[in-house]
Amino acid sequence: MTTLTPNRVQKGILAIDSTLYHFIENEVLPRVGVSSETYWTGFADIVKQFTPINKQLLAKRDEIQQQINQWHLDNPTINGAVDYAKYKQFLKDIGYLLPEGDDFSVSTDNVDAEIASIPGPQLVVPVRNARYALNATNARWGSFYDALYGTDMIDSADGKDKGSSYNPKRGDAVVAYAKGFLDEHFALEQGNYSDVTGFSVVNGKLQVAQGDAATSLKDGSKFVGYKGEASSPTAILLKNNNLHAEIQIDASTPVGKTDPAHITDVLLESAITAIQDCEDSVAAVDAEEKVEAYRNWFGLMNGDLTETFSKGGKTLTRKLNPDREYTTPTGETLVLPGRSLLLIRNVGHLMQNPAVLVDLGDGPEEIFEGMMDALVTPLLTINDIKGNNELSNSRTGSMYIVKPKMHGPEEVKFANDMFAAVEDALSLPRNCLKMGIMDEERRTTVNLKECIRQAKERVIFINTGFLDRTGDEMHTSMNAGPFVRKGEMKSQAWQPAYEQWNVDIGIETGLIGRAQIGKGMWAKPDEMKEMVATKAEHPKAGATTAWVPSPTGATLHSIHYHQVNVKEVQESFKTRERASLDDILTIPLAKDIEWSDDEKRQELDNNAQGILGYVVRWVDQGVGCSKVPDINNVGLMEDRATLRISSQHIANWLHHGIVSEAEVLEALKRMAKVVDEQNQGDPSYYPMAADFEHSIAFQAACDLVFKGREQPSGYTEPLLHQARLKLKSNV
Repeated sequence: MTTLTPNRVQKGILAIDSTLYHFIENEVLPRVGVSSETYWTGFADIVKQFTPINKQLLAKRDEIQQQINQWHLDNPTINGAVDYAKYKQFLKDIGYLLPEGDDFSVSTDNVDAEIASIPGPQLVVPVRNARYALNATNARWGSFYDALYGTDMIDSADGKDKGSSYNPKRGDAVVAYAKGFLDEHFALEQGNYSDVTGFSVVNGKLQVAQGDAATSLKDGSKFVGYKGEASSPTAILLKNNNLHAEIQIDASTPVGKTDPAHITDVLLESAITAIQDCEDSVAAVDAEEKVEAYRNWFGLMNGDLTETFSKGGKTLTRKLNPDREYTTPTGETLVLPGRSLLLIRNVGHLMQNPAVLVDLGDGPEEIFEGMMDALVTPLLTINDIKGNNELSNSRTGSMYIVKPKMHGPEEVKFANDMFAAVEDALSLPRNCLKMGIMDEERRTTVNLKECIRQAKERVIFINTGFLDRTGDEMHTSMNAGPFVRKGEMKSQAWQPAYEQWNVDIGIETGLIGRAQIGKGMWAKPDEMKEMVATKAEHPKAGATTAWVPSPTGATLHSIHYHQVNVKEVQESFKTRERASLDDILTIPLAKDIEWSDDEKRQELDNNAQGILGYVVRWVDQGVGCSKVPDINNVGLMEDRATLRISSQHIANWLHHGIVSEAEVLEALKRMAKVVDEQNQGDPSYYPMAADFEHSIAFQAACDLVFKGREQPSGYTEPLLHQARLKLKSNV
């Protein structure tokens, strides 16, 4: 029976915010062909079944943490020394470190090639922002010329600056770089691409003119298609390591008309996959904000999402790119996806949301948000799963859900069981809801093989994430002693072992050819030269994908997957010794805590500025991910993981007396003024320093630090949600 209450619709045990209810009832259910009664009955049944289990799992997190806290109090360290044999046995005794079962291989099937067999960059984007969501989806193909010209990949020396209009000197450097890339990965039998004066396709083979002479590719199999007439093609499609590059030919463009072969650009297959995020890069604290995210995903899954905006004095409308068609060397039609394959990151098991209130007998309480995501996002994806959409995402009838912040195998099993229940409720095929397991919690890392086992028919993704993983590292061992400075974390024994362990376990459990093994984000979107110089380490480490902060970053990072054959790397790792669990369990404690006052102040300022710069936008503006200037005014792409590591680090130093509460508060106030100055050009920005006491954002930042030790797993979401809801209620 449906009853109405102010701003809510009652459906049995559910009291649904009318914004969410009417979106699902009026926009979604008729379009996906699911009846209202079927959906809401199934929704309520699943909530009733899984809510108590969710609570039990969260209680177990707290119980384990309390036991670890007490162990460290009972076994104090001296100069950072821990009795690791005793510690390891203790972790086994309390069920933190579980026995490892027999070997197995995952059996995930119906996986799209972008995940199973095409290594390449991965974008992560807040799905609540339609423009960003479309940009990421359309980032499957990127202009190499634009990526080079617009970034620091090309230096400004000798008159090569970008300037306010096209600079031919810079353009020449771009062309030379791009042709060097072609020389390296699509080498010619004779000469190089700077000598090329034309292309043609003769008897199914690529013929490359060099003045009066002609040559061809050293490896003819890398030529896979073309556009236009065979005698005078407008595009040449090449393939290397399962990635495509398209040489575009057009004599009418300013660049093309001056090129000997009329090459106007080189288009690179770039963001092979993209995660549309409902979690760490999104601020969505109520039904209004959740529906914005859900509506955009629904548009993506039906192929009709558009966004109109103003740029450079013009009104533009963005929509999804169509697929790309070519003629193969044998004259057949080749169709390649024009869009990144999309995954969606649901919320983890912790958070609750007032969009739905649930009454299981003890009065109404907020629904677990991860459960709501699991019930809503597959509903929004039905047309794509069934192949009934306008522009397809999956071509295998699968939906790809990334599950973050799970602690150990029991929590993975919980998610797996819930996905099965959702499939049954929506009459979807078993295991069509695939699962990505984010290896960002310490209890998941040390039990990763058993976590994967629990989802062995669904898993399509594991990855590492330094910031969240470090945040959990610090919170778990908060009582062990003071941690090293934040900048030293990556040089500690646990970190490289963790990164290798993730790859080793992924290979051992048969992820090659079925699932992605991923690495974390490059956080500096303006520092592309540095990214290209360093991020090649990810495919060399056996990762089939790694996160990038922008479509441009995806285009430039794709270079690395041409340089490295990831499958060959992974095969070579099958015989290496697995990373050391003992190293992973080594707590990053400082052995020398005699830091100078300047060093402590520098550490506090760096952490405090990073916290405030992100929190003020999250709370005041509802922006979950943006380029935030750091203390040195370097723009960093930040999300909630940034807060977790910084707030836990200050909380640790405060707990162990390295710094005082007064020193921390002074740093927060000092850095608030810096953040205010960094944002003074934003007309929608509310300065914190003008009234510290009444600035909800500033108080939230203080809470993240001073209440950091008591936050579940050190997560920042509870305090952030509380602050934003308070701000919205005051508006």
